[in-house]
Amino acid sequence: MYERSSVAELASVLRQEMNRYSPGEKLPSSRRLVETHRVSPVTVSRALARLAAEGLVVTRPGAGVFRSGPRAAPPAEGDTSWQEVALSADASADQVPRSVDAGGVLATLAAPPPGVVELSGGYLPPGLRPERALAAALARAGRRPGAWERPPVEGVAELRGWFAREIGGPDGSVTAADVLITAGGQSAITTALRALAAPGAAVLVESPTYPGLLAAARASGLRPVPVPVDTDGLRPELLDGAFRASGARVLVCQPLFQNPTGAVLHAERREAVLEAARQAGAFVVEDDFARHLVHEDAGPPPPTLRSADPDGRVVHLCSLTKATSPSLRVGALAARGPVLERLRAVQTVDSFFVPRPLQEAALELVGAPAWPRHLRNVAARLRERREVMLGALAREPALSVTHAPRGGYHLWLRLPDGTDEFALAGAALRAGVSVAPGRPYFAAEPAARHLRLSFAPAAGEGEIADGVRRLRTACDDVLG
Repeated sequence: MYERSSVAELASVLRQEMNRYSPGEKLPSSRRLVETHRVSPVTVSRALARLAAEGLVVTRPGAGVFRSGPRAAPPAEGDTSWQEVALSADASADQVPRSVDAGGVLATLAAPPPGVVELSGGYLPPGLRPERALAAALARAGRRPGAWERPPVEGVAELRGWFAREIGGPDGSVTAADVLITAGGQSAITTALRALAAPGAAVLVESPTYPGLLAAARASGLRPVPVPVDTDGLRPELLDGAFRASGARVLVCQPLFQNPTGAVLHAERREAVLEAARQAGAFVVEDDFARHLVHEDAGPPPPTLRSADPDGRVVHLCSLTKATSPSLRVGALAARGPVLERLRAVQTVDSFFVPRPLQEAALELVGAPAWPRHLRNVAARLRERREVMLGALAREPALSVTHAPRGGYHLWLRLPDGTDEFALAGAALRAGVSVAPGRPYFAAEPAARHLRLSFAPAAGEGEIADGVRRLRTACDDVLG
């Protein structure tokens, strides 16, 4: 069972038992709750923290946990309707209205209800995270001399050097001076978009693509223009036309195990993509989110686009988050030329810098012997999970897998024409499994209906197979 499910269940039980206690009366000790409910001390602590946040209990250090007194009446609500005008009024008639729609992102971040199999998320489950190594790295980082001092705004030099070697490869085509440390991949995407494109401009994106990119572009007042992707990645013959028609000066792409299709940009297309950007005088933002998610049977991944770009055309971004923990929000931007100063300025204005203890912990983690062992374990487990999901899906003819990638953590499923994706996702949730409908992954009208299934967040292989069985039940209800 997931720890988070245990926490939710214990909190629910304690909430129901709260009427046993008078206001101010002490609840049983944590040790007693552990014994009574057969859960871990961490689960008890987190459940009590939930009740405290709800105002049901009060924690008194050294004394225990007590039921709260009667709640005061909530203050009268004011009239906030004026905000509708203030938030929707545009600066000028010809300006592209901003929209901040985080729905597609929240769908992948929200924890499903207890008992629901998660096939919609984008992070490793607790059992695959290097939690012991992370804890040890954080402890060592906190003892480093100067760990709590203000870091350079570009990031800690040693960590920048490590990312430079990861991005550029052994030939040294990327140096520490080319790297800016960021607060994860999503922050890097937002910084790159704000630095490279003015409000109202078009930005080319793959179709389909990650909803977080579309949300970030629209929140910055940009116009995402789709360029279709097939099993070999971005289609260069359509890219040329998109640059000409839109006037865009920025392309955002994921050449390695693209999200959501899993496609890898074919070797013959790599130069064509860069050449199209050269002809358009445009930047290529290379989102390399999956390099540490290569499966055991994949072989060496191709080098980054950035490693083959001496002219500063490619702005590369990557992150440690996907291969470690949602809370290790440490990533990097790599660029060359005047654009690097622009990127640095935007990030400095937004957030000053990434906290130094987190940077030091990341450096400790990737420098420890446990790091390569962790990556090997992830590579093996992701391959096994992929095969389990493919085997389970093979027994459901209505769910067609368009591509079986050897990296990343998701499968992109083609649905029968006319399927209501959101109705199917709702039916799946009622059947006990969460899935991601495909519509939020498209910048414009999709050519077909899809679902994205993730084999990363499930607790184990048995849960993956069970989740697909539950999805089959939903398909029977919706598709007939």
